[in-house]
Amino acid sequence: MGHSQAEKAATHQRIVDVAARRFRELGLDGIGVADVMKEAGMTVGGFYKHFESRDELVTEALEVAFKSLDVWEARARNLAQAVRDYLSEAHRDAPGQGCALGALLGDVGRSNDATRDVFTERVKHNLAFSEGLLDIADPAERRARAMLQLSACLGAIGLARAVSDPALSKEILDGVAGQLIPLLPGPPA
Repeated sequence: MGHSQAEKAATHQRIVDVAARRFRELGLDGIGVADVMKEAGMTVGGFYKHFESRDELVTEALEVAFKSLDVWEARARNLAQAVRDYLSEAHRDAPGQGCALGALLGDVGRSNDATRDVFTERVKHNLAFSEGLLDIADPAERRARAMLQLSACLGAIGLARAVSDPALSKEILDGVAGQLIPLLPGPPA
């Protein structure tokens, strides 16, 4: 009995969704194809009916994971509020639903070109988004400030997740947000 194209597409999407969440939680090397397939309710033998390689799955999963950033952008009234939301304990504690840029920064630096290309395009997108919220006339200064904001947020969320001391983790989030927000000219929060 064959599967319809719609069923195959739904299964494919389920696999990608599981991978997008689990890669953010465990890193690109933290979960294998067999475990992703099992969590998606499939056998590992079915993997190659959907993907040519693990790298293809990683690339598709990143694209899906970046949709959480689209939601974050849509909620942002201004960059100060966006920074507060990003550098929150709720975001820190939910990497599987959070920003793939922050969750996979180190992993992607060691990945293949296709994965790095998808990541690069999202970084460019996020920089443009941040630039659009900054009220700085000089384009070079606006771009530099957007890079500072992105780098500080990614570094802070990574550090806050990496340390074992909950008080230090919160201090990192609050401290970076407190230092960063005054540097983000734009409409008031």
